Amino acid sequence: MTADKKKTGGQARSNGEVLLRVENLKKHFPIRRGLLQRQVGAVKAVDGVSFDVRKGETVGLVGESGCGKTTTGRVIVQLYPATAGHVWFEGEDLTTLKGEALRAKRQRMQMIFQDPYASLNPRMTVGDIITEPLEIFGQVKNAKERLEQAHHLLEVVGLNPYFTNRYPHEFSGGQRQRIGIARALALNPEFIVCDEPISALDVSVQAQVVNLLEDLQKELGLTYLFIAHDLSMVRHIAERVAVMYLGKTMEMADRQTLYNNPLHPYTQALLSAVPVPDPAVEAKRQRIILTGDVPSPADPPKGCPFNTRCPLAVDLCYHQDAEWRQVAPGHWVACHRV
Repeated sequence: MTADKKKTGGQARSNGEVLLRVENLKKHFPIRRGLLQRQVGAVKAVDGVSFDVRKGETVGLVGESGCGKTTTGRVIVQLYPATAGHVWFEGEDLTTLKGEALRAKRQRMQMIFQDPYASLNPRMTVGDIITEPLEIFGQVKNAKERLEQAHHLLEVVGLNPYFTNRYPHEFSGGQRQRIGIARALALNPEFIVCDEPISALDVSVQAQVVNLLEDLQKELGLTYLFIAHDLSMVRHIAERVAVMYLGKTMEMADRQTLYNNPLHPYTQALLSAVPVPDPAVEAKRQRIILTGDVPSPADPPKGCPFNTRCPLAVDLCYHQDAEWRQVAPGHWVACHRV
């Protein structure tokens, strides 16, 4: 990493500048049938997500499997084109950029993928995997400089710098994820989407990877969107947390407010399922058991998407979607009952 980048670390965490703003983001995948493959419907994977990420902070994005967290991350970095909405990054709407303009922005934002076994090309050496972004964007002049960068990046993520000639199958899951992190750091990005980077790893390795991400953030002034379903881990790493359900954001607040005073019934149910290490406290806690199944994103319910499982739903919830509004400074919620 360059010296200039390291100097920004402390300032990035304190100035409150918004680096990324997502506004009513939607991503619908068409359902096609018949000989002519006519569209007969759409899977509404992301259906109105709004939040912002300040420079230098970590925002957690949580929710059940299938709620659209990963798709949101991929649309943000433009791996998928958005169906509607806006993704403002450093003052530019990424959804309107094409060609070379979008390619230039992609140097500033990277992604760490969930599966360290599927995200690394098994036919490429570790050195080639890590330095491929540098070669694509013309940031290395020759083989010697490329090798030096590979050694440096491996060292940054805590691996032996002389592993460059090895292949992914020679590494453990935790080591592979470190290689994925090194690849994401190659272009000195400002913003990284961490798509459940620890869910495929052993519990003993998860803390090591999270600590590495935190150390890199402090040293390099990085900004993270941390996608996860482990609420206890999100509470540890994220300054603010957004909760998703069936393609929509339900609630967002700083971690202390969200965990101590959740307002949305879905957030309350999620947090009630997180175990507490103190047996006395655990025995007195009230568990909220949600009934029914999560509706299909291909046929979401009318009104609030949570109305089929919500214990507080009233008639309005079945006919009108709740407005995403700020109910206290920094505390946003989409619920008719709040």
